[in-house]
Amino acid sequence: MGPDIVSQTAEPADLQLGWSRGLSLTARILAVNLFVLALLGAGLFFLDSYRVRLIAERETAARTQAEFLVESLALVSPEKKGAYISAFGARNSSRIRLYDQDGAKLFDSFELGQPAYEFRDPTKEPWRKVAARGIDKVVDFLVGAPELQPFVEPKNDTGGEWSELARAKPGKASSVARFAPDLTHMISAGAVAPSGSYSVLTTANERDIRLFVRAERFKIGMFFLLALGIGVLLSIFLARTIVRPLRHLARAAVKVRLGRAQEVTVPRLPSRRDEIGMLARALSDMSIALRQRIDATEAFAADVAHEIKNPLASLRSALDGAERIEDPGLRKQLMDVAKADVQRMDRLISDISDASRVDSQLAKAKFEPIDLGDMIEQLLQAREDRASDGDVHIAFARPRRTIATVMGEDVRLERMLTNLIDNAVSFSPPGSVVEISATLADDEVVIRISDEGPGVPVQDREAIFRRFHSERPVSENFGKHSGLGLAIARTIIEGHHGRISVRDRVDGKGGACFEIALPCAASSSQ
Repeated sequence: MGPDIVSQTAEPADLQLGWSRGLSLTARILAVNLFVLALLGAGLFFLDSYRVRLIAERETAARTQAEFLVESLALVSPEKKGAYISAFGARNSSRIRLYDQDGAKLFDSFELGQPAYEFRDPTKEPWRKVAARGIDKVVDFLVGAPELQPFVEPKNDTGGEWSELARAKPGKASSVARFAPDLTHMISAGAVAPSGSYSVLTTANERDIRLFVRAERFKIGMFFLLALGIGVLLSIFLARTIVRPLRHLARAAVKVRLGRAQEVTVPRLPSRRDEIGMLARALSDMSIALRQRIDATEAFAADVAHEIKNPLASLRSALDGAERIEDPGLRKQLMDVAKADVQRMDRLISDISDASRVDSQLAKAKFEPIDLGDMIEQLLQAREDRASDGDVHIAFARPRRTIATVMGEDVRLERMLTNLIDNAVSFSPPGSVVEISATLADDEVVIRISDEGPGVPVQDREAIFRRFHSERPVSENFGKHSGLGLAIARTIIEGHHGRISVRDRVDGKGGACFEIALPCAASSSQ
């Protein structure tokens, strides 16, 4: 495969999507919307970081509480220490234990009064709680939450069994976060008196941390599911409004490609004012133009075949007769007929080739300012030098220079003028005058070519511009014209965004007047 073919088939760089090339448009829309919703799911990670900060704050509060309790107990008399510890624990919803310097337990707020908390047996709770703990474990695993050790009461409750007290320094508390049996948080802190004569351990079941996290997670989850549902519905709606019409248009385009364009009605979607509607109307117009071009090509091919068959039949008849006739005179006449038919076919093929190339050549042509006054004047001078007009005189009302300037291609405009002048001269009787004028009117250059011939009947004024339509003067030899001259002239004029019409002469004389209107150069450049 050569580089030219690759460059024609390669996808433009700004349209290459790489990873999404194999996905349907519906899947792409859904993927983009779900990706945005996935960002909302990242709120779970933020929630976990908030839980970590909350636990850290509770540990700080527990250490502060333990340090305060150690200092305040030094001011309480021995007989009131038990009551003080019990009241302190009840007020702060925590369990307070006091150990002597050897680690023996002296006081326990749970033993002195009503326990501030109690553990729940996970095996006896309803299934909703079990499911909630299961979700907690899954989410903790997904977010990478630190794994906490379970909180277990030592069998021999002494100060040495608690790591918090082992790490605590005199006057400086130490704390640990653990999990209760129901996966709620246990925050404990231990502090040693500056004198080292006693130590304090506080434990609290901070159930609100887990409950708060669950509640916020539930809110985020519900909002995520709601947003997910809305996002999916909107994605489907958006995909249907985009993908369905595109599929209809694609199926219609396939039918056109397969040659069934006459059976296809490309939806124009007039109610849509967006890009899809623009695309639908552009495809509809394109299919109509393509159908018209195909019909015109088929009709042109049929007309060409019909026009060529006539001289071929005449040529075959002349050659067959020449083989059987011995008379030199008759044979010469038949050979003259054959030569005329060959010349007619050569002229016909040349005109057909020219007519078939006019559209494509005009589409590629680069238009330049052309003064039609100068062009007509030079064209008439060349005809006069060749004496190609016979006894017919041509009068040209020369406009001022640059008045009749249009944007166009000089070769095609000259061909158009030549065809129209030839047509006018061929229908004009000897001694008559063909009048040509070029004027500027309403930002258009109007050219009129008037002859003194028989004129054009009203019912034939459109038909004369059809290909191979030929109604020639009686005095003209048959086959001298192909019937393409006016058709080519009209194609050239329309390719220059102009129009041509035929009507009676404005001065009331007999004959026909061909009127050509082309945009002037000034209006074309605006």
